[in-house]
Amino acid sequence: MARITRTWLNLGASVAALAAAPAHAQDGTVADAQATTAAEQAAEETGDVVVTARRREETLIDVPIAMSVVSGDALTKMGAVDITALQDKTPNLTLQIARGSNSTLIAFSRGVGQQDPLWGFEPGIGLYIDDVYVARPQGAVLDIFDVQRVEVLRGPQGTLYGRNTIGGAIKYVTKRLGNEFAGQARASYGSYDQVDLIGQVTVPVTDTLSVGAAIAKYWRDGYGRNLTTGADQYDKDVLAARVSAEWSPTTDVFVRVAGDRTLDRSNPRHGTRLQGNGTDPRYAPTRSVYDTRAGIGDDNRVLAQGVSVTGEFGLSDMLTFKSISAYREGSTNTVIDFDNTALPTLDVPAEYDDWQFTQEVQLLVEADRLQGVVGLYYLDANASGAFDTVLGLLNTTTLTSGEVRTKSYAAFGDLSFDVTERLKLSGGLRYTRDDKRGTVFRRNYTGIRSPQFGNAGAVPGLIRTDYTNDRTFDAFTPRVSISYEPVTDVNVYASWGQGFKSGGFDMRGDAVFTPTTVNGYEPERISSYELGMKGAFLDRTLFVNLAGYYSRYSDQQVTVQVPNVAGGIASFVDNAGKADIYGLELETRIVPTRNFSAQASFGYTNADYKQFLTFIGGGTTPVDVADQRVFQNTPQFTVNASFTASTDFAGGTLSVTPDVALRSDYSLFEIPTPALDQDGYVLANASANWLSGDGKYRVGVALRNLTDARYRVGGYNFPGALFGNSIIGYYGPPRTATATMEVRF
Repeated sequence: MARITRTWLNLGASVAALAAAPAHAQDGTVADAQATTAAEQAAEETGDVVVTARRREETLIDVPIAMSVVSGDALTKMGAVDITALQDKTPNLTLQIARGSNSTLIAFSRGVGQQDPLWGFEPGIGLYIDDVYVARPQGAVLDIFDVQRVEVLRGPQGTLYGRNTIGGAIKYVTKRLGNEFAGQARASYGSYDQVDLIGQVTVPVTDTLSVGAAIAKYWRDGYGRNLTTGADQYDKDVLAARVSAEWSPTTDVFVRVAGDRTLDRSNPRHGTRLQGNGTDPRYAPTRSVYDTRAGIGDDNRVLAQGVSVTGEFGLSDMLTFKSISAYREGSTNTVIDFDNTALPTLDVPAEYDDWQFTQEVQLLVEADRLQGVVGLYYLDANASGAFDTVLGLLNTTTLTSGEVRTKSYAAFGDLSFDVTERLKLSGGLRYTRDDKRGTVFRRNYTGIRSPQFGNAGAVPGLIRTDYTNDRTFDAFTPRVSISYEPVTDVNVYASWGQGFKSGGFDMRGDAVFTPTTVNGYEPERISSYELGMKGAFLDRTLFVNLAGYYSRYSDQQVTVQVPNVAGGIASFVDNAGKADIYGLELETRIVPTRNFSAQASFGYTNADYKQFLTFIGGGTTPVDVADQRVFQNTPQFTVNASFTASTDFAGGTLSVTPDVALRSDYSLFEIPTPALDQDGYVLANASANWLSGDGKYRVGVALRNLTDARYRVGGYNFPGALFGNSIIGYYGPPRTATATMEVRF
């Protein structure tokens, strides 16, 4: 299957390289060539936003779920090149590129997520590409091309999405191709010799069959330098492609075959030292936070690819059958220099591999008073890898390797009933069962690196961990809501739902330090209450979404890694115990005239541990350290505000959009670390775009981080002389400017 996938995708990428133009909604006359559903046509007339949060088309106001929607066109105009820009537009959301990587996604929403991207760990925010679940975070920092919109669902989505959506879901949605020839080419040049080249095309083959292709190439020099090797730091070298074919012989039949491939050859991010190690100049911090002295090398390669087949078949006026089949795979070869020096004081070469097959079937119901979906879901996946932990001052290496095989089964249903024209009830239930087999192996070697990473002369020593174990985890996750429309275009709702994230095995687990690691860790669970209001006011010139929530979070999975006096690093996944989370979210959009619009969002999160049990430092007896722990990557406040002013200019429309985004203080780990924790900061951005009157041409300029703020998005904390007093940080992008030219045809 993997060989077939690679052959198909390589062929598709070659086809895409010969083409250029779009598969998502456009402005002006170009939009007329795109496929438009009945719901979208109605929305264009009323100003509503159409979403598929409940696996069917609805307007945003009608959905009793706290969610944000950002169009691909809006993201492109603001200069965003990947989905991490969503954190500046969405309340209570953290999306970052993982520490030490370029394309691994770290996601948190309302305090719930997962920072550790090691194989075998499950994300807390589910990522979907056109309803296909992406199980691994590697290669999940999706670039903004060939996308109609991104939907961000907040809170547990345990009924409709189920698997590991305990904190929410992010849906990357592309538009159907339609049956008209259309195309787009976009070129950008910016700071640090940034060059982006993007092309998309839709070609009708027959009246019922269309093919589409998209390709994107991203280059950029680094924001900093590796002072030891001379290589760029924080550079970008990514090639991505998507191809698809859509067949619709009748209005009741739609079939899409799609493939995507992303290859990231950017240099690894080694971070920067935040503290020295005595008076030794080799360990001194660099002048720029984007520079490093890492000596482990600059080899890095991340590949993510997949194919999917989606079919929709109308069985009657009320029933539609849908099938989603998909296969994905990925591989990563990288290096992390934890000491950030030319010496191998604390170095980690690593490799990861994963594959997954998913099959989902749905029966959608659309009657006069009853709407919803019932379905079945199956996942078969394997994640494996290996890495060395090199302690150069001791001339020792610990090899860690292993894999996790997962088979997941689920049955679900979610139905809404119109009690009256204004009152609606909705309820859902999902049963999930995960069968997991984990294998973990750890061994000491004398020498710099183990045989697996090139040192055939390394002397084998103590086997620290060597086990294979099986666990089964299952759960019922219900959801209920009530919606009431007191007046036209205002929806008030209350909901309650539960979420579940599967347990598993710690791939770093050291059975010498923590013997109970062989038993694995338990699932996470959350129970969440939400009150909300969505509405359009002032003759549909003002749109307001407001939500308040309260969640009980139990058995949170927290990875703890601490230096050990015996000369190693102890790792354990704690089920932290209990926590209360509550907060508020407000999103507003005002459009008083065709030449002016403004939007603002506000998020507040209060997350507090009531119990935090850990084995580290407690041997086989857990210790409650709740008063010493905080939620990571969870600022108490997030604020965003922007406006767009436009005017007729040179036969087209010139628009200007300034925006600001504020995030309050946050900790990078559950254990507060003053040297790493990030103070609150503000990012100021601005963009200007000229669009021709026929919608075919666009010229834009985007300015990001105008004040050149420095803010940490990740870090590691391994203090002590043995580890080179390794406290390192990773930073968000500096001030940049990008100019773009785009043509649509």
